[in-house]
Parts: sequence; C-alpha cells; structure tokens
Amino acid sequence: MKSDFFKYQAQTSPHPLAIEVSHAKGSYIYNTSEKKYLDFVAGVSVNSLGHNHPKVTEAIKNQLDTYSHVMVYGEFIQKPQVELCKLLAATLPETSSSVYITNSGTEATEGALKLAKRVTERTEIIAAKHSYHGNTQGAMSVSGVERQNQAFRPLIPGIRFIAFNNEADLSKITSKTAAVILETIQGGAGFIEPQNGYLTKVKKRCEEVGALLILDEIQTGIGRTGKFWGFENYNVIPDIIITGKGLGGGMPIGAFIASFDKMSLLKDNPKLGHISTFAGHPVIAAAGLATVNEIIAEDLITQALLKEQLIKKHLQHPAIKEIRGKGLMLAAIVETPELAAKIIHKCLENGLILFFLLFEGKAMRITPPLTISDEEIIEGCKILLKSIDEVLN
Repeated sequence: MKSDFFKYQAQTSPHPLAIEVSHAKGSYIYNTSEKKYLDFVAGVSVNSLGHNHPKVTEAIKNQLDTYSHVMVYGEFIQKPQVELCKLLAATLPETSSSVYITNSGTEATEGALKLAKRVTERTEIIAAKHSYHGNTQGAMSVSGVERQNQAFRPLIPGIRFIAFNNEADLSKITSKTAAVILETIQGGAGFIEPQNGYLTKVKKRCEEVGALLILDEIQTGIGRTGKFWGFENYNVIPDIIITGKGLGGGMPIGAFIASFDKMSLLKDNPKLGHISTFAGHPVIAAAGLATVNEIIAEDLITQALLKEQLIKKHLQHPAIKEIRGKGLMLAAIVETPELAAKIIHKCLENGLILFFLLFEGKAMRITPPLTISDEEIIEGCKILLKSIDEVLN
C-alpha cells in the first residue's frame, strides 16, 4: 500500500509521515502491523472526541439509514442541518444567530469574505501577517505568508496586511475597509495569543470606520481553548465567525455565522449569492450535532483547561523553551526547526504522534482529542521527554 500511496496519491509534502493506518479508536491510531500510536494531534485539531466515538458513529449510521444528500444547501428543510444551526446559535449572542454550514473551514472563509463585501459594499480586506485561513484562492489571499502564496499569484486584489498584536497598525483600518479577518489565536505562526486587549481594540476601530470584524475560529472554536468559542477568552464579539475542524467530530465541515440581517443579504441581489451543492450534508451535520452535544454534555470545555495544566506540569525539559497556546491548543517550542523535526520523528518511532506548525519551524503541535485521559496525557509527555533525550544524546 505504501508504494501505491506514493505512486498514485497526490502528495502535499516531500516527506509525509506515512503511517499505514489499520484502524483508530479513542486516543490511538493503529498501523497495519498493529503498532499503536498515541495521538497528540487529533487530525490537526479535528477529532474533538477522539477516533471512532460511539455517539458520532451512531449518529452517522442513523442518518445514513434515514436519508443522505437530497438537495442543494438551503432549499429543503433537513433536520440535522436545522438542529446543528440552532445549537450553534444557542452558544452565541443574538447578533450571531444565522449559520451557513459549509464543507470545510476554507469554504467558510470564502463565504465570510463574500458576506463582508456584500454587507459593507466595500472591497478592501485587512488580514494579519503570518496568518492562515485556508488554501483556496480567496483564503490564500488573506493568509499572510508570501512564500506560500508567491507561486500562485495573482490572487484576489485589495488585501492589506497588518502585524498581529501591533496596535499602531490599527490606523490602516479605514472607511475603505470592508472587514478585518484575524485568527483568534494565530495558529500557523506558532499559537500566538492576542495581548493587551488587542482584539477588543481591533473591534473598536472597526466600529469607528464601519468595517466588520471576522474572527477565524476554525481551530480555536468548539471547546478547544477552554471556552466554546476562543474569542470568549478575550472579551470580544466578532461580526462574522468562521468555524470548522473540531465541529464535525472527524467529518468534513465548516460554517460561517453572522446576524440574521447580514446573512439575509446573500439571498437576493443577486439571488443565490452563496450556494453549495454538498454544504450541510445531512450525514455530516448529524455527526456535527452529536459532537457538539457530547462536548457540552461531558463538560469537555472546562476539562481542556485542566488538561492544559497537566501537560505543562509533565512537560518540563531544558530543551523546551516555552509552551504557547491555551487549553488543548498548545505548541512546545524548542531551539531550532531541525531539533523540532528530529524530536517529532523520534516520537513517531516511540509511538507518539506530534506534528509541525505551518510557519513556525521550532514548534511541535500538541492538540490531542478533548477526550484524552489524564493517564494518556502523562504517558504522552513521558514519551516526548524520552524522545527529546534520545535525540540530544
């Protein structure tokens, strides 16, 4: 299978980890030789409830037995879609009551950008340097790392960039600006948190000039940072919210969320202002509904903060310079990208899955399932510390 993988399946990096997966359950992935790997990545913050969670699996099977795809999104009334939208709206203020489900986070970014332009009738978008919002052309246009973008230019015009946490740059937000799009916590840049009320200051500036604030919660949302939405940690309410990743319990999903009045503008002038064939697929929506209900019912959101402290307690080593992030969205920072890569590969040999961040080579991603047990956290930390020592020695 490995030779066919490299021969027939398009590759995204020169050196994929290339585990031949047999099955996965809970916090573990098993290869075809029955070696088990403790998963400290969760499909890059996707598998909120771990692998093959019975509630998600049951929801998928039940929906498959009822109906699958029946009509393009937004035309037929489908219970999984309606219930998921209603549940997400219940976690938010009334100003964010209208949910448009998409197939992915990057599609949610595209929808949010279109909505901002439609609402404000402006074209300029301001994004942050070192940001990442997805890999379609529009999402790339507002992702602020030129080495990722340069091979694919020209991208969408009218994009300006500011430095995250730099208050002096807020003057670049003007009456020409349709929206400012930011990650609540910068992910690919190294899990950089907003400082000194930065997000509230961005929102205030947006209100002064009539621009909208879009917050990308694709990774920070759905309980990963110890609040249902990451922005709840920073005393700010965005105009448009983007989500994805952990929303589907391992299934492909995204959504952008705004007020009823704003979202209604996509219905007319022109009609079908934003459409998608498979968005809100009933099987995927059922999985998302089961995932969110389970996260809330089992209080996994509060537990994420306790598990953060447990990881920090058991992950102390001179080679680890700092641990960034919040909740179960953490990154261990070492001295060099070369050292980080060696540790990640050594951990894989020792049965622990870690991964890289897009733009911060010195970081090792730690984003396990929200369901990971204390015992599994301690086990993973021991493997990581052992692997660091083996690399250094």
